[in-house]
Parts: sequence; structure tokens; C-alpha cells
Amino acid sequence: MLEAIKWNENKLQFKGKDFLQLSDFSTDEILYLLNEAIELKALQKAGKPHPFLSGKVLGMIFEKSSTRTRVSFEVGMLQLGGHAIFLSSKDIQLGRGESISDTAKVLSRYVDGIMIRTFSHDSVEELAEHATVPVINGLTDLHHPAQVLADLLTILEHKGKLAGLKLCYLGDGNNNMAHSLMEGAVKVGMDVSIASPPGYLPDGKITEKAIKTAKQTGCTIMITNDPIEAAKNADVIVTDVWTSMGQEEETSMRLQAFGEFQVNAELCKYAKDDFIFLHCLPAHREEEVTGEIIDGPHSVVFDEAENRLHAQKAILKLLLSK
Repeated sequence: MLEAIKWNENKLQFKGKDFLQLSDFSTDEILYLLNEAIELKALQKAGKPHPFLSGKVLGMIFEKSSTRTRVSFEVGMLQLGGHAIFLSSKDIQLGRGESISDTAKVLSRYVDGIMIRTFSHDSVEELAEHATVPVINGLTDLHHPAQVLADLLTILEHKGKLAGLKLCYLGDGNNNMAHSLMEGAVKVGMDVSIASPPGYLPDGKITEKAIKTAKQTGCTIMITNDPIEAAKNADVIVTDVWTSMGQEEETSMRLQAFGEFQVNAELCKYAKDDFIFLHCLPAHREEEVTGEIIDGPHSVVFDEAENRLHAQKAILKLLLSK
């Protein structure tokens, strides 16, 4: 049973906004986005048309390959009555040296919004600076906000609430999932523990900002090198691949560094009996997580993957319909 999601209407401001990182949004705005996602999911499940973006076009720039991001945004725009255009960096002039600022200005004359999945977060910020339409971060090396909005939706569906829960992230703390999970969870009042080996802790500036938010929302953040301590009494356990795109040369070093941080049955004994397991996928079974966990009764990874569609539709509706 879901707890009623409450927000202050006077504190909502989506007009003229981009969706670059969750720290840019207030608690009320994140809760409102989650409620929109729940309502849009209900319409889709009931087979009821919801063409809120009829005639709208989303341009999608991909510098990193994708399954879930591409399909969920394309299907989302279609279900909302709009269209999506796939733009591989190899096929557009951006890949041949055209500046990000020129690309932003040109695309803004053609489309109603731009989604980009790329490496550098600075590139997304530069794109947003020069675009006159909303820009949505589909993933950078620093942040993955659309995924984490889907994660919060999944937790809400399975736990009935967000505030007061404990989320534990195990693995590479200096990656986009750890950063966005930390930002998003504290916004909605969840305690966060992140366990990573030395040298792989979360970005200091992002952590500092999240700690300030946690003080305002009444929750806590733990950053540790001890996976057992982090997992104790967790309601939610999350991990990600140990080697992200662009880090392939570090694979052997990372496999050695992260060995003690694998999500397995022994470690999960320290979590609550009814914990749920999340992973943004794709997963490497028997590396960051064992098959026993990701394919077991605690895993909700495919609900989580589906919720990319519904969470992103909420983002698209609120940004592109204004």
C-alpha cells in the first residue's frame, strides 16, 4: 500500500528547467514527478491514451550505447503522442567536431527537447546553457538522474514509502549511480550508506552537498570502506557494474579491488529480511552480484527497468508540455 505522496504546489517550478541532476530539484518537485509517473503508469496499464505531448519532438543524442535509455525514451514519447529522433554522435556533425554550443542552438530550432547520453557531465551542462529547449541527462559519468527517479519509483511501489528507509549502495562509489542515488535518496528522506574500497569513494563536492540536504530532510549519509557496516539493517541494497563504459582498461584492477563488495547471500544477511535488490543493468553475474541474489526473490530489477519508461514519461510531460 502506497503512502499518500504530498508536496507543496507553491514550491513546484518546472517551467524553463532542464533535467541534469537530482540536486537541482526540490523534495516537492521530486515527489511530484514520482506521482506523475504513478499516474502515467496507471494510464498505460489501463490502455488509456494519454497524448500529452502530441506534436512534440525529442532529439536524442547518444555518445554512449544503450538499451534501456533509448527504448524507454522512444516508447515514452510515442505513448505520450510525440516523436523521438535517434542521433548517434557518429552520424551527426557533433562527432566530426561541431561545437556543443552550435549543436544546441541548431537542434533548438528543430525539436522541443533534447536528451543526451554521454561521457562528460560538463558537455551536458554546456548543451543546456546554449539550448533554448529543455535538456535531459540520459546519463553522464557523473550523474544518472533518470535512472534514479525510476529507482525511487520502484522502491515506493515495493515498500509503500520512501522517508525513513535505509538504502545501501555497494561497489564503485565514484560513479554516476552512487552520486545520483545519494542525491535523490536524501531529497526524499532516506538514509544512505555507501561502501567502497579506498580510492573509489564518491565525489567530495557531491557528497558535501548531499550531506547538507540530508540535514534538512532529517536523514543520514554513511560513507565507509566496510560493506558489512553499510549493509546492516538496509531496506534496499543497490549495486552497479564495477567497470563502466570507458574504463575497460581498468577491468583486472577493479575486479581485485572490489572483491569484498560483491552483493551475495552472505553479505545480504546483514540487511533486513524483506530487503529489495536494485541494479540499473546490464549486470555481470558473479562479479558485482551473484545470480542467487539478482535472480532471487529479493530482486526487483525488471520492475526497476520497466519504471525507466514511466519515470521518464513524467519528466518529458512536465518539461516539454510547458
